[in-house]
This record gives sequence, C-alpha cells and structure tokens, in this order.
Amino acid sequence: MKNFFTTLLILALLSPLLRASDTGRGYKRAIDSRILQRMKRGGSWRRGCPVAPKDLRYLRIPYRDFHGKREVGEMIVHKSVADEVLDIFAALYKIGYPINKMRLVSDYRASDFDSIEADNTSAFNCRNVTGGKKWSRHSYGTAIDINPIENPYISRNGSIAHKKSYRFRKRVHRNSKDPADRAMLIKGDRAVYLFKKRGWRWGGDWHSIKDYQHFDKTIPVQRRKSVRKIPKTVPENGVSLF
Repeated sequence: MKNFFTTLLILALLSPLLRASDTGRGYKRAIDSRILQRMKRGGSWRRGCPVAPKDLRYLRIPYRDFHGKREVGEMIVHKSVADEVLDIFAALYKIGYPINKMRLVSDYRASDFDSIEADNTSAFNCRNVTGGKKWSRHSYGTAIDINPIENPYISRNGSIAHKKSYRFRKRVHRNSKDPADRAMLIKGDRAVYLFKKRGWRWGGDWHSIKDYQHFDKTIPVQRRKSVRKIPKTVPENGVSLF
C-alpha cells in the first residue's frame, strides 16, 4: 500500500512534465524561489520592477526547433496572459511553426542584445524601452519576441543592429523547406493570425519602425493597490516603446 501511494505521488509530480512532452500544450506554475533566484542572478528581475513575482507565471512550452526536433522551452509572462500564451504556442506547434530556441532572458544576463543575437524567443525582462527611460512592456510580462534574428527590429532610418538579420530585411517567403524562412513572420501568415485573433498587437504592423519579432497585449495590471492600464503600443517619433 505504501508503494502504491508513493507511485501516485510521483505521477502527480510528473504530470505537468508528461503533459508538456505528450502534447503541444505546455503548463504554467507560480514563480518559486528557485526561478526567482535565477531571475535575480541573471538580472531580469530586481526590486523596483513594475510587476511583482507573484503576478508572473513560469511556463514550460513544447516547440519544434529548426531541425524539426521536439524541445520544451521556458518563458515567463504575466499571470493574466499565461493560459492564452500556452494556447497560442500549442497552436504554433500544431501548424509546425519552427522556433530556434526558448530560454529565459536571465540566461543572457538580461541582455536584450545577447538574447536576440542567440535568436532566443523570450518574454519577461525588467528593462527600459529601447532608446528611452520608461518601462518596456516586457517589464510587465505582456510582450513576447519570437525568432528575433529572422524577425528583426528595423529602426526608422532602416538600420538593423544584428548582422545575421540583414538577409531577412526583405519580408517574403522563398523556401518552405528552410526553417529560417518559415520562421519569418509576415503579414497574412498563420502564426501572426494566431496572436492577432486573441487581441495581441504585432510590431510588423507599425509604420515609423518595424519590430517583426514583437507581439504584445494591453491589460489592466495591479500595482501599489491601484489598477492602471499599461500604455498602448504606439511608436512615437520612431522610438520603440519596447
């Protein structure tokens, strides 16, 4: 009888991992002390950030890498969008959309540049907007950057910070057998639609700049006992809000 209950306990503990490995949908959990220490050591969260760890969720998400191999990545998002993000990535998995890698930005010392250079798909990172002093929407866990090398940020003057992204300046699919080509997010693509139909905004729709990797969603967030909305994602004067 003791062995029976021990087996049940083990299965209960492993069930989230089994779900993530057997289906395209991942799972979520609260930020525990181990994950929080990773975030602190890596610099992605610190005291003074606009969202407390209790309002964030740690996700484990199955995906297909550029070699077609099944992997399980990790991501941190705001608790209010956690289930929706799991649903979207399950749909991306189902349609075979490839993702190069998916690791916490803490693994890159919270460097947005280094994470992009590694072509890492990520979400939460407590940092300022690009070229500004206000909080990025990534600081709230309501923005996601997907395959950033294949989907570059292009400034108002047309510059791209990462040399590996130069060949993806022209936004057109050329070779369906090339995973990097299929990873490009282009207007009308199924992958873009899966986000937009749930109310997420896409940086590829902006005019003054283009941020093809970027999706975000406006939600009410709780902070210091008052509810306020995260500012809308409209670029101003060619300066990224993200």
